[in-house]
Amino acid sequence: MIDPNLDEKFERMKGIIGSLEHVAVAFSAGVDSTFVLKVALDVLGRENVTAVTGKSDSLATAEFEEAIRLTELVGAEHVIIDTGEFDNADYLANPTNRCYFCKTTLYEHMAGFITERGIKAVINGINADDASDWRPGIQAATEHNVHAPAAEAGMTKDDIRVLSKRLGLPTFDKPASPCLSSRVQYGESITPEKLRMVESGEAFLHEMGIRECRVRHHNALARIEVPADQVARLAEPAVRARLDERFREIGYKYVTLDLRGFRSGSMNEVVAFGRRQQHL
Repeated sequence: MIDPNLDEKFERMKGIIGSLEHVAVAFSAGVDSTFVLKVALDVLGRENVTAVTGKSDSLATAEFEEAIRLTELVGAEHVIIDTGEFDNADYLANPTNRCYFCKTTLYEHMAGFITERGIKAVINGINADDASDWRPGIQAATEHNVHAPAAEAGMTKDDIRVLSKRLGLPTFDKPASPCLSSRVQYGESITPEKLRMVESGEAFLHEMGIRECRVRHHNALARIEVPADQVARLAEPAVRARLDERFREIGYKYVTLDLRGFRSGSMNEVVAFGRRQQHL
């Protein structure tokens, strides 16, 4: 169902971006940031827009390559910075607000960059739906005066997908792909080795034709999430054997298939549970 107020929200978003005059877009190659980048280019022109991607071990190689491809497609200047969050002990400890430390590092690096370049503002791809999930990174954005034009205009994820299709963006139906660190259970330290295990496992699932999936890392155990209608396929004896063999090669001792199926942000379920427990 298309929101009847979609065009109004779109005009509001364009007005917000236009008022900023010269921007750097925190660009991850996801649905939201690609849309925001495209709109910024249309409103402000290429000379007033720079896409900035933070590169680290938490960014999957395929997503980094996609970021390069997409900026070339829309004709944006693309700057890549090493964010260095792996030098931050708070980030590596992987607390429930890990994303806060990651985004803080990114925005601190971007602050120096925009000052050097004379850019007036940083914008990101946060949308109105993000307020209903556990998003510590939003706090970091607020602290660094980062603008979220889509959210400020009241745009939801569905709105962005509809408009992305209208604008001819190939990301309109792209599955969400948060950073690799989001796959590691809270409280278990983040290491490049663990992230490579996750990335290899998800790449294997993609090779099997499963477009949307997660490999959740629980120490020596991999918990595989795929859409509910794919669970039976992966449970077939021959497929199950292939999965077990490959994931053991990757380094996991135990391999499980989550019977509830894929759900974005399932690691945050422990956060929600903790909040409920506090109110009992």
